[in-house]
Amino acid sequence: MRRLPIPDDVTGREVDPSVTQELKSLPKTLAEDVARNLVMVARLLDDDPERAYAYSRVALRLAARVSAVREAAGFASYVTEKYAEALTEFRAARRMSGSVELWPVMADCERGLGRPERALAMAGAPEVRQLDRAGQVEMRLVAAGARRDMGQPEAAVVTLQGPELGAPSSQPWAARLRYAYADALLEVGREAEAREWFAKALEADTAGATDASDRLAELDGLEFVDALDPEAEDADPELLGAEPDEAARARTDSEPGEDDAEPDVAVQRDTADADRTDTEAAGSAEAKGAADPAVFLDSPFLEPGAAAATGEDPVADEGEGGDVQPAQDAGESGDEAVDGGR
Repeated sequence: MRRLPIPDDVTGREVDPSVTQELKSLPKTLAEDVARNLVMVARLLDDDPERAYAYSRVALRLAARVSAVREAAGFASYVTEKYAEALTEFRAARRMSGSVELWPVMADCERGLGRPERALAMAGAPEVRQLDRAGQVEMRLVAAGARRDMGQPEAAVVTLQGPELGAPSSQPWAARLRYAYADALLEVGREAEAREWFAKALEADTAGATDASDRLAELDGLEFVDALDPEAEDADPELLGAEPDEAARARTDSEPGEDDAEPDVAVQRDTADADRTDTEAAGSAEAKGAADPAVFLDSPFLEPGAAAATGEDPVADEGEGGDVQPAQDAGESGDEAVDGGR
């Protein structure tokens, strides 16, 4: 089996203690190898999802019967938009652990596969009542997205309304919920309310999980110039952040006319004493822009982590052909196969 390089500073002890407990079912050397690959998945998931996916497949070939491995493989597939694979892995992890915490991301995989009606059905399932508050907010976000997928923007607005919108900004899901609500409001033409909620999303977004600041600026008619953009190299720093019409007038006033052409530079050299006299004409200085605006990265649904204790899958029907085929022992080439879609 082809292995991928892992830095020496990755020991495998960085994984969550509950994952370490799960890996104790494996031989010690194999458990350490699997753990190191899982650490690489977690490290690369946001910045290099394709490499994270590659490490997840190695871990999966080594320990397909460990629920934490299936969960990590599911997230790596999810962020690389391999939704059928992700759904397969999430279902397997859920069957092994008996936990419902993956229910919202499983529903979002159904959306990714073009089946928003299945995502809505999952939003009304009994499993949702077993989710904690954060999980229920995630489920609400998925359901609202499914409504928009089905061309029901007004219903999406109603879906997102609830007491969670008024929750303190310190809640980790507050920014994303407020942002989704603002975006839904904007889609149905309620621009003033949308601006208000984008501002509230920005207030809660201390981690930079959304582009709420950009959306606010767009609604206010502001245009930001990236100083590192070659096409923006002629921008005047004093014009950055100015109203568009004011910036245009300022540029017009500062542009040189035909009579303002830059004069030639005369250079005279005296070879006798090597003195040089240079006469230089004044020219317009190249303008410098402001700092590069922040780039916002979407975070995955959940961080890869350990699942709960092993249990039977309470869901009788999660999609067509969803039976689990027996996996081979850890370290063998076979994977546990689950049908992830139609």
